[in-house]
Amino acid sequence: MKSRNLAYLALPILWVAVLASATAVIYSRHQARDLFIKLERLNADRDALEMEWGRLQLEQSAWSSHAFVERVANARMKMGLPTPADVRIVRQ
Repeated sequence: MKSRNLAYLALPILWVAVLASATAVIYSRHQARDLFIKLERLNADRDALEMEWGRLQLEQSAWSSHAFVERVANARMKMGLPTPADVRIVRQ
C-alpha cells in the first residue's frame, strides 16, 4: 500500500520534470537559432565593411598617385614642371 502511494506521488513529479526538461530544450534551441541569425547578420555586415574598406583603400591610392596629383596641379592650378632655365640651385 505504501509503495502504491509513493508511485502516485512520484508519477506527477516525474511528469512535471519531463515537461520542464522538454520546455528547457525548446527554449535553448530557440535561443541558439536567434543567436545564429544574429551571428550571420554580423558576418554579413563585416563582409560589407571589408568590401567598403577595400574600395576606400583603392580610392585613396588613386587620389594619392603621382600622376593624379600632377594632373590636378596642371588642370586646376595651372602648375607645370619648370624649365631647366628656371631652376636655381642654392648652396649653403
